[in-house]
Amino acid sequence: MDKRRMVAVLCTLALAIGCLAGTQAVQAKTAFQDASSGALHVEGTILCDADGKVVQLRGVSTHGLSWYPEYVNDKCFKELHDKWGANVVRLAMYTEEYNGYCSGDAANRKSLKKLVKKGVQLAAKYDMYVIVDWHILSDGNPKTHKKAAKAFFKDMSKSLADYDNVLYEICNEPNGGTTWKDIKSYANDIIPAIRANDEDAVIIVGTPTWSQEVDKAAASPLKYENVMYALHFYADTHQDSLRKTAENAIKAGLPIFVSEFGICDASGNGNVNKTQANKWIKLLDKYHVSYVGWNLSNKSESSAMIANSCNKTSGFKRSELSTAGKWMYDMLRKRAGKA
Repeated sequence: MDKRRMVAVLCTLALAIGCLAGTQAVQAKTAFQDASSGALHVEGTILCDADGKVVQLRGVSTHGLSWYPEYVNDKCFKELHDKWGANVVRLAMYTEEYNGYCSGDAANRKSLKKLVKKGVQLAAKYDMYVIVDWHILSDGNPKTHKKAAKAFFKDMSKSLADYDNVLYEICNEPNGGTTWKDIKSYANDIIPAIRANDEDAVIIVGTPTWSQEVDKAAASPLKYENVMYALHFYADTHQDSLRKTAENAIKAGLPIFVSEFGICDASGNGNVNKTQANKWIKLLDKYHVSYVGWNLSNKSESSAMIANSCNKTSGFKRSELSTAGKWMYDMLRKRAGKA
């Protein structure tokens, strides 16, 4: 039996343990695993490491790299891993917004690529996985900047080919009427550009309506290995209905990755709803779905994890975290066995 087949068998056995009828839910908690576990791959609905062990990534996302580049620093990344218990960081690189990769000039693009590579290197240094996020938002349809995306991912995957801690998120939140057919067409152009340099990297694909309609992807998934599908939620807005959609998609066999979530409302601001947030985490942990919280900044909004009054970029005291930041810190530490 070759190694790849053996890994698949081990993952299948892991999925079978404690399963509910008709689901792939694993009841036992996964131990904290960081990037020292090596390259990941997708088996069924979950991530596995090279030894076939189930891996659940839990961590935080930066805000837009053009706006808050200062948090991509050595001490901060060390703190996220060692103190917060994060095993993944998402590098959110806006495309269309002010000074985005596509809206800014050539110098800005060069600077952003350099910052992304720095983030990947720091994540590797501190044994964290890292998501390179093509953060579309106001551009709505990822096909708007498909040519630039293809060139970016071709270059980035070539530059980062020696790093086994990298995941690629190729379109953050398709919106504005963008269909699953549109997204599939885009993905079918972008994924081969990555695969030309990295045959096995895990790739996360956004879903329609700000990455909520995972049911559309479940009905017609892409025909590639090591692909997952983004689900985004904000706990004060998205509740039982979206949780049901997510659970049904998982039961249908769709590998979901929550590459962005907040515990406030969908604007990224407003009321913080810990009760609904805890319901979401309970569901995600039940199915070993990975999740990344938004956002690592001191922006004056309730989704920001650092208090607006705090100008530090590392060495955060608990009193210097926002309400959402304290919840995120406690939740991640508990699941990493640090609480």
